[in-house]
Amino acid sequence: MDRAEAASLIGWWLDAGVDVAIAEEPRDWLKPPAPLPSGGAGSKAAAEGRPTPVAKPDSLEAFHAWLRETSDLPLFHAGAARALPHGPANPAIMLISDLPDREFAAEGKPIGGEAWQLTVRMLAAIRFKPEEAYVASLSCFPTPGQRIDSASLERCAAMMREHIALVAPKRLLLLGEGPAKALTGQSAVQARGRIHRIDGIPAVATIHPRLLLERPQDKAHAWRDLLLLMSEEVS
Repeated sequence: MDRAEAASLIGWWLDAGVDVAIAEEPRDWLKPPAPLPSGGAGSKAAAEGRPTPVAKPDSLEAFHAWLRETSDLPLFHAGAARALPHGPANPAIMLISDLPDREFAAEGKPIGGEAWQLTVRMLAAIRFKPEEAYVASLSCFPTPGQRIDSASLERCAAMMREHIALVAPKRLLLLGEGPAKALTGQSAVQARGRIHRIDGIPAVATIHPRLLLERPQDKAHAWRDLLLLMSEEVS
């Protein structure tokens, strides 16, 4: 079994609610819980079962390092593989993907496989090399059925705005329902067809490449979205 297969298997058990395969010591299930700690934001977070908040990094390099290690992220669960962003700072274009597929999160990629190959062709159509684009996903972690609750969506949106500020791209391409909803407040269908401004940066919502693979007839719609994005003048 390779690493990706092992991560996928572990993820399946975690989704099923099994967080420990076997315990080394017996557990007294009737023992009263320990007293909750008092005082401070960190203690309150621990008492509520949330990750202790940490200071956000103020550079893109530090942000990447933080994403690799922290548990204070939307949709985090123990043992989850992380799909981490890649690409240069200050790019001509930044791609924000919907939640990553489990198999490509295990490889550390926001978009992978045939969907990534199609993404590369989409970039080439608007004269970008893949290494010139910055690629991120709305969350580092996949979820069963790619569902995300409203509270997690709000956290993802806030973190993505911080992420965008550190990357400082010229244009934004929102791939799929999640990024459109998080950053424009509209569904992908509603958001498509016009240019939005995300903290002053022109952005266009379009269809995620993995859906284009299932519905090739929609590629013409995606092409119009790409042309719309490139029609906007940027400094």
